[in-house]
Amino acid sequence: MKSTLSVLITGLAVTMPLMAAESRPDPLVDPIPEQIQKGDISVTLEDFVQVPRTEDSAMPRQTNAAYARIQYMMPLPDGSGRLVINDLRGPIYLTDENGSNPTIYLDMRNEDIDFSDSTFPNETGVAGVAFHPDFAQAGRAGFGKFYTASSSPSDAGVANYLDNAADNHESVILEWTSSDPISNSFSGTSREIFRMGQFDQNHNIGTIAFNPAANPGDADYGMLYASFGDGGGANDPYEYGQSTTEPMSSILRIDPLGGLGDAAYGIPTDNPFVGVVGFAPEIWAYGLRHAQAFSFDRDGTMYICDIGQTQIEEINIGVAGANYGWRVREGTFATAFGIGDVRPNPVYPRPEDEQEFNYPVAQFDHDEGNAISSGFVYRGTSIPELQGKFVFTDMVTGRVFYIDTNNLEADNPATILELRIEFFGVERNIADALGFPNTYSRGNRAGLRLGIDSQGELYFLTKGDGKIRKMVPIS
Repeated sequence: MKSTLSVLITGLAVTMPLMAAESRPDPLVDPIPEQIQKGDISVTLEDFVQVPRTEDSAMPRQTNAAYARIQYMMPLPDGSGRLVINDLRGPIYLTDENGSNPTIYLDMRNEDIDFSDSTFPNETGVAGVAFHPDFAQAGRAGFGKFYTASSSPSDAGVANYLDNAADNHESVILEWTSSDPISNSFSGTSREIFRMGQFDQNHNIGTIAFNPAANPGDADYGMLYASFGDGGGANDPYEYGQSTTEPMSSILRIDPLGGLGDAAYGIPTDNPFVGVVGFAPEIWAYGLRHAQAFSFDRDGTMYICDIGQTQIEEINIGVAGANYGWRVREGTFATAFGIGDVRPNPVYPRPEDEQEFNYPVAQFDHDEGNAISSGFVYRGTSIPELQGKFVFTDMVTGRVFYIDTNNLEADNPATILELRIEFFGVERNIADALGFPNTYSRGNRAGLRLGIDSQGELYFLTKGDGKIRKMVPIS
């Protein structure tokens, strides 16, 4: 039985529960004690391309001295073999699957769009690029259209959400219409379709993408997905993770060509919260801390890489209407905010859920890495052993992992194995071999992300040297 404490308030005796110290759960010192083992799959890296050196617009430099802040490389949906590369600092490049020298397709620093990467160069800037599936289809509404996710000063426009809370910057989705989709240099027009206020410098907009498995006539064809974090700061100070009145901490889904009247975009009628009181209709899934990266497999399955606070990095399967639990859950564990009366940052044993959460299909703790950065299901042919495995990276340590995608089950985390990577016949870690000085802690930072081509082959992008290397089998 709990003890009680009687206190006298304005002459009235009030009996209050006194939480016995022993009733408070202890933090988990090592949430996932099992160590990730090296797998049997070994690969090497082959030089592919290098983008030009860029500089942060804010000086003196606020973060590490990356050669180029390259974020993603993705194929254009036009059968051309062209690949698009975005640098957070502003340039968007085109190369091709033959490894042609990257050329600037569009430099957002030179456009009249109030672009800025100066708030926090590690995350603000050109966060993502997505080409409409009809980009090369003359006569269709999406012909010549592509989209960018970028950062803008707070006073540059009126936000759809959190305009009064845009203390730091704003995240913007722009639609661009090319006058010549075949050209490797953009000319055309742009319009703003979505804007979100950001109270802090990080955990803003991330990946934008279309589902490649959707075909013309499908409800998901041409619907644009975008990931948003909780707005920054530690431990979700404004509790956006579980707030639903704005699409923060969410994957949002909109119809970029479906706006009626003055609306810049449409709301898909099959979005899970359309017509639900207290929910922004753009929300497709929510409860994510910083899902900077997500990707689609060829069957349309979405894999979400959610960066944790100080304990757990997780992989979730995208499910319409899902709540992934942040800030009351981190991975398959409870946070202090999911329990109360305990200190934040450690995780705790999970109490019985009082509402439904979707839990990760894989997770690792900070004994193994610091921040999950990107991942794709390998659908290439050059490394048969990796076929059908989800390959993902830790951006800081440079470790590369994989899981089998067969029979993944939420709340039953899959076994993670580490990919072996050889350089000139010697197995090495990416941070050691290709990293650059880390301004946040000792040692090198890998600055590692993944790219993919139209054949499903994977590429390593490293910010320290601005190079992209193709993952190939060891000969």
